[in-house]
Amino acid sequence: MSSAEEGGAPQRPKLSRLGMVIAFLPIVTFLALAGIFWKQLTRGGDPSLLPSALIGRQAPSLNLNALEGSNKPALIDAAVKGRLTLVNIWASWCIPCRDEAPAIMAIAQDKRINVVGINYKDKTDNALAFLGDFGNPFAAIGVDPNGAAAIDWGVYGIPESYLVDATGKVVYKKVGPFDPASIQNELMPAVEKALGGKG
Repeated sequence: MSSAEEGGAPQRPKLSRLGMVIAFLPIVTFLALAGIFWKQLTRGGDPSLLPSALIGRQAPSLNLNALEGSNKPALIDAAVKGRLTLVNIWASWCIPCRDEAPAIMAIAQDKRINVVGINYKDKTDNALAFLGDFGNPFAAIGVDPNGAAAIDWGVYGIPESYLVDATGKVVYKKVGPFDPASIQNELMPAVEKALGGKG
């Protein structure tokens, strides 16, 4: 007669070491990820100045169709070749893009900088209305309806801008909208450096 039949409680089999490791693995993984996220949130600094794998590398090739009705050419490599260029990624549905629009217009007044735009996952009519409301600072505009170009550029969140020097290298990245302070303290030093100190 077994102990269970004698009225005693059935004994549970003991977990092996491997079983214990497997049982606690999700908890340990969760705690490790939570620690990483907490460190990222509390480390300070400006979250808009995210590192980019493109800095110091050749910019992705551009072969985007024009925004129909904008009276601006398509955004292809020839539109930026040999010129210091700010590539601005924007959309009409992006509220920070609306806040940034006057700053992009101001940047475009600097004749040293060729300002071009990538219209991201937008509707043509809405994009044209945006440009009608805020002005069109772009020398060329390419449409990116599916976000494929944004993936090539490593876009984190729009608005986002990349400064590409005359040799085609990305020398500066800005996540989030430009404002007068970021233009003066971040963009213009990058422009001066890219131009070799030439005014």
